[in-house]
Amino acid sequence: MNSQLDYRAIATFCAIGFFLDDDTYYLEDKFQFNASASGKWLGDFQKFNWYYDPKPISLEDATKQFSELLDRVVDKQVGERNVILPLSGGLDSRTLASSLYKLGKKVTGFSYQFPNGVEETKYAKQIAKVCGFPIETRTVPEGYLWNKIDELALLNHCYTDFTHPRQMAFANEVGKQGEVICLGHWGDVLFDGSGVPDDISFEKQVDKVLQKIIKKGGADLAEDLWKTWELEGRWIDYFRERVSRLLKSIPIENSANARIRAFKSRYWATRWTAANFTIFEKSNPVIAPFYDTRFCDFICKIPESILNSRQIQIQYLLKYAPDLARITWQAKRPYNLFNYHNNTTPWNLPFRVYDKFYRSLKGMVGQKWIQRNWEIQFQGKSNESNLYSHLQELVKHDLIPGSIIQKYYNLFLQSDPVKYAHPVSMLLTVSLFSKYKKA
Repeated sequence: MNSQLDYRAIATFCAIGFFLDDDTYYLEDKFQFNASASGKWLGDFQKFNWYYDPKPISLEDATKQFSELLDRVVDKQVGERNVILPLSGGLDSRTLASSLYKLGKKVTGFSYQFPNGVEETKYAKQIAKVCGFPIETRTVPEGYLWNKIDELALLNHCYTDFTHPRQMAFANEVGKQGEVICLGHWGDVLFDGSGVPDDISFEKQVDKVLQKIIKKGGADLAEDLWKTWELEGRWIDYFRERVSRLLKSIPIENSANARIRAFKSRYWATRWTAANFTIFEKSNPVIAPFYDTRFCDFICKIPESILNSRQIQIQYLLKYAPDLARITWQAKRPYNLFNYHNNTTPWNLPFRVYDKFYRSLKGMVGQKWIQRNWEIQFQGKSNESNLYSHLQELVKHDLIPGSIIQKYYNLFLQSDPVKYAHPVSMLLTVSLFSKYKKA
């Protein structure tokens, strides 16, 4: 087999965090889902023929249809198996919790959070208590990545960066309490809009997609690699043309939001979000109800005015699981689904002042507020040393010049860690690929 590296694909991968379409590291290797159970339904999801043919329907009727479909899909996917349900303070996992509870499935919850971060496990425990599920909770340990990184590289084949899948910290523990892991991934995209007017031009749709998928600092790294590898033109021009072509291939002319959702579902959901399902699959089979193509078909017939702002999921929980709806919605802290509309100024001002004071107080006693995994995997002397030593793998294999590696390592440490965490993380991922790549 020809093992010539695809430098355009690698530069794009470094900019957006996943391989676009059927790209891989190699020109002659095009991505295909494997023959496993999850590979089958992920392949079906990716190949779904998206359309937009909205039918007149009320929010109440759409919610009823959603509820009935959710129970059918969950019941079929779970069967008689004992379920492990990762829980957080968001809407997707509690939506699944409601259905599993209603169907009488045997469930054990699992939840994890950052040290000195949002108390995700607190909300998870409340959800589990309402449903009568036992639950196990964990705190993501600082620097866990360096003991797991080689195993992670072999599990996800270096197809995504290593700082997003927090579950890797507990890969050997998650599967002990059940037979199948039920994930709520992609509900937040399917059951919401993209926040743009439906009649915007095609070029503005392309702009929105680029804005969504290019990570902070990613374009800078991609352009540097483009020049280093002496590729023709500029990376951003190549990428824009390619995104335009893929977006145009989606036959939806009457809704910008529906078309952008379809693009993200076809190219992002399967190559980025689902790439780390392999970590869960290390211990148990995985199911992800919202990847069932029956939900795709359902979405295509619902008007954007009803899909927008998570209305169907919110109404579903208000109507069918009000006790779950009363638990704080993590994204709208401290509000729940009954009063989240109050999360605007001036009503939320007291909480915002309290929250800022609380974080400042934590910082004064040396407890930095943690929001992202890279903050406890890349920062601090031991982490910085591990990061640097792994990046040197790239120099050893002569894939990326040491000058570029040093540039982004220094920018991360000395300039703007929030902007340059992504480029450093992608360089780390490519360094592990270099270590394990084909001869």
